[in-house]
Amino acid sequence: MRTKLQKFTEFANTLLPHETAYLLSIQQFEDDVKLGILELMDFNCRNIRQFTPYDPDIDKRKYSNLKNWAVERLEAIDVDMRFDWMSRMERQIMTDSIQPQEEKQLLRAIRAYGPLDFYFTKFYELAELYRHFLLIRMRYAHHKVADDFLKKYRSRYDTCKGVFERMHEATLDIVNQYSQNSAQSLHWENWLTEVFYNEELDGLNRYLALVRLTFIYFNYRQFEKLRSKYDYIDERFKEGLYYSPRLLLNYYGNRVLLHTKFHEYDKAEYFGYLSVREKNSDYIHYVNNLSAVLLRQKKYQEALQLMRAAYPEMKNTPSFHNRIGFVAFYLKCLNVNEQYRNAENYAESFLQAYRKEVFEYRWHIFFSSYLEAMLKQEKFGKLLKVVRKYSLLDRERQYQKNANYLPTILWYNAVAQYREMLLPKDEIGALIEQSIEQLEHIEAKQHQLRDLLEELRPFIPGLAGRIQEKIPMG
Repeated sequence: MRTKLQKFTEFANTLLPHETAYLLSIQQFEDDVKLGILELMDFNCRNIRQFTPYDPDIDKRKYSNLKNWAVERLEAIDVDMRFDWMSRMERQIMTDSIQPQEEKQLLRAIRAYGPLDFYFTKFYELAELYRHFLLIRMRYAHHKVADDFLKKYRSRYDTCKGVFERMHEATLDIVNQYSQNSAQSLHWENWLTEVFYNEELDGLNRYLALVRLTFIYFNYRQFEKLRSKYDYIDERFKEGLYYSPRLLLNYYGNRVLLHTKFHEYDKAEYFGYLSVREKNSDYIHYVNNLSAVLLRQKKYQEALQLMRAAYPEMKNTPSFHNRIGFVAFYLKCLNVNEQYRNAENYAESFLQAYRKEVFEYRWHIFFSSYLEAMLKQEKFGKLLKVVRKYSLLDRERQYQKNANYLPTILWYNAVAQYREMLLPKDEIGALIEQSIEQLEHIEAKQHQLRDLLEELRPFIPGLAGRIQEKIPMG
């Protein structure tokens, strides 16, 4: 009995709030006990900091039946499972191995097709392959079913493919602006917004538009424009549209970033823990974002525990952008937990192994954490040597246009020079104040600047507080 209930509890703990919200919206239970279990599942999903145990006195068959019902209903609307099914059908058609029962399923799907689903273009191309398969075998009745579908949806397919191709053009500008500041992307805003709200398009294009709008608004720090769009997609998920666990986790991960920008750290943490419920290909990216939120809330031990638990997955991720970001946050976690020597040693060994990748991807955040470890140990000479060896000040000058830029390395270097008596006190003050004046979107960075100055207060007593008072308030 205990084992069975434990299995149900483990299953229920894997569910996400939008999944249980959808299940509640479609249930038609006449059994109040089953409904009560489902409502408790929903409560536990939404309240991630507390857990109400399931009643062991309830007939275990009710738990088993409810689990099966939930799995079936979610699988029926899972767009990624549908994609896998279409891929299997495509392979079987191409290899002449499709079975009669599977053909019946495909024909039913073609006949019953209505509103465009998430992977509409994939389904359309599957129907094209199937039409070839049927015609050469002179199966005219079934060929007509496929042919009628293709003719009916041809113009909408062409539109969706055209949007998808243009999406790539938009993405080039958006990503280049984000990573290299070598392009502008605001001119894509109106078109992407139209795509996102266009219910005549497939779900894939619409969701891709939302992700790219998120990048644009982050690039230009226009966060308020995202709220209504995320509220809109939130309701679609609750209705079971465009659903898959992967998409929900991505949505939660993006909400972490959104709420962080509004300094709504409790909400950011909530969505952060939802985003790491499952270890998928973006897991390390979500861990990095959650770690940043925990650090902002000064939950230092919790952040370090999170990073250590995710360490095995970091070693296997193929994305060096995520891997180097993870290492930078891991170093930061070690620093705030006063494990400076461990942070310094780990940074040096990682840099020795992946120097090229560090400079290709996220060198600024990596070296900010590495230099902090040396600063806190008062290894000022070594810090200055590392800055010179890797030409970090020259690199930082080129990095200033980045939307998230903070003069961290410049200030660490200046403090080290001051403590080594290579820079007078009045000059370090002028240097810090001038670098603040040159920052773009300074109001949005005021909290981070104040935190950075607070970190430097022990090394430049009196000066840090005076400069803090001059930072413009947003």
